[in-house]
Amino acid sequence: MVRIRVVEETLADYYRDEQEIRTPVHFSIGQEATAVGVCSATTPRDWVYTSHRSHAPYLAKGGDLEALVAELYGRQDGCAHGRGGSMHLIAPEVGFAGSAAILGEMISVAVGTGWSFSRAGERRVAVTYFGDGATEEGVFAESLNIAAVHRVPVVFVCENNLYSSCSPLGARQPAGTSIHGRAEAAGVRSLQVDGNDVFAVRDAAEQAVRHAREGGGPFLLELATYRWREHVGPNWDGHYGYRSQEEIDAWMARCPILRATAALREREPDIDRAVAEWRTEFEEQTRQAVARAKALPFPSVDGLLDGAYLSTAR
Repeated sequence: MVRIRVVEETLADYYRDEQEIRTPVHFSIGQEATAVGVCSATTPRDWVYTSHRSHAPYLAKGGDLEALVAELYGRQDGCAHGRGGSMHLIAPEVGFAGSAAILGEMISVAVGTGWSFSRAGERRVAVTYFGDGATEEGVFAESLNIAAVHRVPVVFVCENNLYSSCSPLGARQPAGTSIHGRAEAAGVRSLQVDGNDVFAVRDAAEQAVRHAREGGGPFLLELATYRWREHVGPNWDGHYGYRSQEEIDAWMARCPILRATAALREREPDIDRAVAEWRTEFEEQTRQAVARAKALPFPSVDGLLDGAYLSTAR
C-alpha cells in the first residue's frame, strides 16, 4: 500500500508540474487497500481485469513499475508499447490481464475468461475491478446473470467510492438498495466490506476466491472506499463543490495505510520507522523510473499499426 501511494503521489507531482505525461490518469490515492487486499489473495495464474483506475491493481498484482511509468510517458518500452497510456495497462506475466477505459467493459470480459477457465477444467479465477458507476451499466446485470447461471469462477470487485465522476451515489441509486443486494438478487453471493481495512479486504477476498475456485460460482465484493483526489487528474477537488472538504477530511482520517500501521504497531514496534523508510525508498524508485522513461524512444511511426486489425478489402 505504501508503494502504491508513493508511486501515485510522485507521478501526480510530475504530471502537474511538468506536463509531459499526456495520457489521462485516474489515481487510486486513498483506495490502496482494495487493490492490495484482493490481489494478495490471488495467484499469478488468476487473471485480474480493471477499468480506468488501473495503477493500483497493476502494481498490487506485480506489474513492473518501469513499464508502467514508460507507458504513461508514451514510450515504446511501456507495458502497452506506449500506445495505451494510463487506462490500458497490461502485465499478463503476473496475471494482470488488462484494463480499459469504457465504463463496465472489463466486467463481461472477466466473465468470459472465468467461463473459459471452467470449461477447460482449470482451477483458475478471473477478477474484475469496477466502480459504483459501472453497476448502472446494463453489462453489469447481464454479467451477473450469466455468471450465476453457469457458475463462472469470477470475483466481481466493486470499489464503491460513492461517486461516479462528480455524481453522488445517492442521486443515482434508489434509497434502501445496495450494490451487493443486487448481486444477491441475481443469485451471486456477496459481501459488503470496509474497503479501507486491508485485513478485512484480504479475508473477504480469500473467501471469495476460494468459493469461485472450488466451483461455488461467482462472488461479489462491495468495498466501501474513497478517492482523495479528483476523478481524473492529479489535483484535489474539494473546490469543485460536489463534495465537501469535511467529507474529504473524514475519509482521509480513515486512511488505509494509517489504519494498517496502527493495527500492526503493537506486534511490530518498528512499523512507523519502516513506513518512513519505505516512502523514501519508493519515491527514489519512482524518480529513477521517470528518468529512465524519459530517456527511452517513442514508438516508431513505421510500427504505428502494429497490433491493429486491418481490412484487406479494397
